[in-house]
Parts: sequence; C-alpha cells; structure tokens
Amino acid sequence: MMSREDFMSFEPNIGGKMSAEHHQLSRPELGVTRTMQPLVTGTSVLGVKFNGGVAIAADMLGSYGSLARFPGISRISKVNNETVIGASGDYADFQFLSEFLEMMMIENDVIGDGYSLSPASILSWITRYMYQRRSKFNPLWNTVVVAGFKKGKSLLGYVDKLGTAYQENSIATGYGAYIARPLLRDALEKNGNMSQAEAVKLLMDCLKVLYYRDARSLNKFEVAVVNETGVSIESGMTNETNWDIAHMVKGYE
Repeated sequence: MMSREDFMSFEPNIGGKMSAEHHQLSRPELGVTRTMQPLVTGTSVLGVKFNGGVAIAADMLGSYGSLARFPGISRISKVNNETVIGASGDYADFQFLSEFLEMMMIENDVIGDGYSLSPASILSWITRYMYQRRSKFNPLWNTVVVAGFKKGKSLLGYVDKLGTAYQENSIATGYGAYIARPLLRDALEKNGNMSQAEAVKLLMDCLKVLYYRDARSLNKFEVAVVNETGVSIESGMTNETNWDIAHMVKGYE
C-alpha cells in the first residue's frame, strides 16, 4: 500500500496513457510537455445550499474553442454516496480528476474499514492536489465545485487551478460568477432556508439566464442533489425559452 507521500506524488496511468514524464523516457527529444491552454472546455457550474442538503448544476456543452462541438457531455461526477464534483474548464482534465478520485474510492473500499472519505476530506485533497500541480507548472485547467452532505451538515466548496479554495452557501464558476452569482446571493438573502425544490428551481432559472447571455452555454443541463438519502443526478434537462424579444436587444442583429 502506498504511503501518503507516495500517493500525493502519484500520477496514475489511466486508460493506458503515459504522463509527460514517462513519455520523455521513451522519446527524450520531445522534452517535457505542458498544456498551455484548454481545448475542449465547459462553462459555468452553479451550486447552492438548501435546508437539508446542497445542489449543483451545469450545462452539457463541450466547446472546441468557439465551436459548440459536443452538446451532451457530463461535467458533474459522483465521487461517493456523500459527495459530487462539477468542473469548468478543460474537459480532459476533468475526466482525469474524476478517474483519479474513482481510484481513491476503490482503494478506500478495498481497505474495508467501514470509513468513507467525507466531503470536507475530498475538498481538502483536491485543493492540495491542484496546488501541487500548479507548483510543478503543470496545472489541471479546471475550476472545481465540491458539494456534499454528511452527518446533517452541507458542504459547498470551490477550488481553482491555482489551488485557491473557499466554502460558501452559493457558488458559481466561469461566466456564471458574473451573471448567476448575484441571483443566487439575492435568493439566499430573501430565503436562507429554502427547500430542495426551491433550490433546484433557482439553479434552473440561473441556467436559463446563462443560456440567454453566455455564448458557450447550452439549453441542456444536469442537476445533482446531495442530501441525507445520498446523491441523485438528473441529466438531459431543458428549460422553456422565449426569443421573441431578441430583436429588441442592442447588437443582436
């Protein structure tokens, strides 16, 4: 079994792909390579706490630059029965992080001591891993939202590619930090004890606003809810939209 130090420096060989360091051993003329900018990306992830749990939501578009290339990808991943993550930014890096976390959960299950990693532990690990990667000048190009519920307590956390992290009652990444976050804060100020149904509706309304205003968004999304019963993820949802007033928006035509 790996020590903590070994695990923190471990780079898994997921799907038979070699890391840049391993590849250098076989092709030294290539040198060590680093991702300089994301390729296929996802936009905003939204999250909000409610009475008895937490909900996050994200659209399902993968953009190849400005091209809406993949209109059905999932950017929300279940980690265990108490935690989910969602991510903006590079989709390949999100897949890597999700599979890395899956390996951690399998290792935890193999130990079989009846203990599962808490949402706070997972948030802490992601924070330190993102900081480790940026310190090696090889960051994961993601902003990650961690949502969880354990022993009657909700957790909603944010981690960016530099390892900067915080916890809040509402979170929005990407363009949503400018457009949706004020709506989330306003709703919590008016109703800080909202129900699950109210929280999900709030996220859906914010996603509709982002669909109208964010060129990298899509009217197809998924919502994850974490409460005392566990994790549930609903995919392929859509909002009813109305573009009748589009001609009244300056610059639209």
